[in-house]
Amino acid sequence: MTNPASTKPPSTNAASPAAPFGRALCAMVTPFTASGALDTDGARRLAAHLVAEGCDGLVLSGTTGESPTTTDAEKAELVRAVRAAVGDGVPVVAGVGTADTRHTVRLALDAEKAGADGILVVGPYYSRPPQDALEAHFREVADASGLPVLLYDIPGRTGVRIEPETLIRLADHPRIVGVKDCSYDLLGTQKVLARTQLAYYAGCDEQILALYAVGAAGYVSTVANVVPRRLRAVLDTFDTGDTGGAALLQRRAMELIESMMASGLPGTVTAKALLGELGLPAGPVRAPLRPAGRGTVDGLLAAYRAYVDA
Repeated sequence: MTNPASTKPPSTNAASPAAPFGRALCAMVTPFTASGALDTDGARRLAAHLVAEGCDGLVLSGTTGESPTTTDAEKAELVRAVRAAVGDGVPVVAGVGTADTRHTVRLALDAEKAGADGILVVGPYYSRPPQDALEAHFREVADASGLPVLLYDIPGRTGVRIEPETLIRLADHPRIVGVKDCSYDLLGTQKVLARTQLAYYAGCDEQILALYAVGAAGYVSTVANVVPRRLRAVLDTFDTGDTGGAALLQRRAMELIESMMASGLPGTVTAKALLGELGLPAGPVRAPLRPAGRGTVDGLLAAYRAYVDA
């Protein structure tokens, strides 16, 4: 197992109204056994490792967690396993978003019962609802449970944007507390930040510092599966007032971020490939995804080693 050295120890996990789930969150992979079953022991070990390495909180059953190919029962079991592993002081956010409002509501209630601290709700994909229907969907889900809601704006996958004006209206709901932002719209993001108290989390690793610098709460990162301390250092360094140092740390991460997130393979595939090479729980991906080939894995390892040895 590889544990890169850190220049400073991780600070205490802490949630606040400005950062309701902490600052440094990992979009955790869902470990599977060699036969493809849910690996709850592996999930517990990986979750504990990520928290020990500086993650404030964990987001389960998102895109990186292969939510389209895990069952409702597996999603709830995963929450219970991770909750047991990290205790009550670490926020656990459960992805519950689907293309079906009724199904999403059921998953939200399941997540609450299983012990989640919040829910991640992506825009309904494929059907591409107009903004009024999208807003109604989010309000119905937020009304259904007592959990705080992190909206997930990722139009590149869903086919529909949560427009800034829609987010501004949704901010009046007492349980809609934040946004995981993969919109690639810095102007729109700043409009929402200026007019609401929503906590923004960068959902694209290359934008961690850019969004943090304009007032985001932190990030929800796929790359944090393999370098949690080093990504957290970007935020910690910025918070000391060393903006130039934070920018340098962000730039140093670029080769690994590009290798994992912009190489033509989903981040789930690249994260699991690297985790397996590092001796951490991951296992295979589920079809229709396919594992990374040996050449790709070698390239990922080269980018990883160049980053951690810098």
